[in-house]
Amino acid sequence: MTAPTPQAPITTTPITQDVLTIPRKAPEGQRPNLIGLTRPQLRAALIAAGTPEKQAKMREGQIWQWLYHWGVRDFASMTNLSKDYRAGLEQAFDIRVPEIVTRQVSADGTRKYLLKIDGGHEVETVYIPEEGRGTLCISSQVGCTLTCSFCHTGTQKLVRNLTAAEIVGQVMVARDDLGEWPVPGEPKREERLVSNVVLMGMGEPLYNFDNVRDAMQIVMDGEGISLSRRRITLSTSGIVPEIARTAEEIGCLLAISFHATTDAVRDRLVPVNKKWNIATLLGALRDYPRLTNSERITFEYVMLDGVNDSDEDARRLVRLIAGIPAKINLIPFNEWPGAPYRRSSWDRIEAFADIIFKAGYASPIRTPRGEDIMAACGQLKSATERGRKSAAQIAAEAAS
Repeated sequence: MTAPTPQAPITTTPITQDVLTIPRKAPEGQRPNLIGLTRPQLRAALIAAGTPEKQAKMREGQIWQWLYHWGVRDFASMTNLSKDYRAGLEQAFDIRVPEIVTRQVSADGTRKYLLKIDGGHEVETVYIPEEGRGTLCISSQVGCTLTCSFCHTGTQKLVRNLTAAEIVGQVMVARDDLGEWPVPGEPKREERLVSNVVLMGMGEPLYNFDNVRDAMQIVMDGEGISLSRRRITLSTSGIVPEIARTAEEIGCLLAISFHATTDAVRDRLVPVNKKWNIATLLGALRDYPRLTNSERITFEYVMLDGVNDSDEDARRLVRLIAGIPAKINLIPFNEWPGAPYRRSSWDRIEAFADIIFKAGYASPIRTPRGEDIMAACGQLKSATERGRKSAAQIAAEAAS
């Protein structure tokens, strides 16, 4: 890309103090990636590579803006740094984001990206355009360890956690594709195309807490991508010990992959319930709004025909969440090949929603998006890691 015009005056630090000293021992494999480093980590990396400590804070701020405000991917474009310093950065560091392998666009405008990350693994990211906003659904793991029986991703074994760079990189790749980075000299765009981020893609975010936290701190930083914590929603199946940490160290909105009103049914749908049951989970959630002073907790509830969609289930759900500022997001089941469940009928979903609404809770029914490209909720599964199972195998596991 053409180097943007710098927004701050070029520094006048003497070149003799502005040259980045190259470490004698080169790192094994690839050079360290600057993407995904928090501000303290970035500053420490610059100092370790030879930036004088007195300059490190300024250099950190300059590089941060190039990476996360302007979306620059090459050091040569960082024109408020001296040429010698840029050359040193080029030798010491990389700027790497995931690579788009395929990009599919649904009839409804939803975009699904298959992204290649380090090690040759792949993850999926989904962008959902809506009137006046756009939501990016990002992944936190390759595969998933939870094996939720209604979820296509859950039929793929966990391969590894994503790094902070690979998590924030999904946001950057989507902004690349949408052309959302600001352009010097052009008016600031009022409408954000990626206005919301949801950690609802592949994986359980709270089993990769540190990397998710670091990535979200980068996304929320006001001098970069600058998304408010209220524009970020983390969805968890209920990893109770990490819920308080989420409030304290991330502070984003919380969604709970709930899906059942009895332990017997939830044990089958969301096996982590066997470790932290409904009562334990709800106990942890009652503190979350107080800890973050945040908005309501969202309870995600997939509608499965004859499994969890009765009137009694709806009434029991209302009783369970009493006292928790909440909304219930009803999700028509998104079917996938070999799925052991069927979607509840529309009449049944509306009757369920009506009971919840009359009890005083918002109960929106999520409109399925991107089903024609397998981009809807619960359908993500990277192509190279599928390890397909037969319908009989999946049904047997769901019944166990």
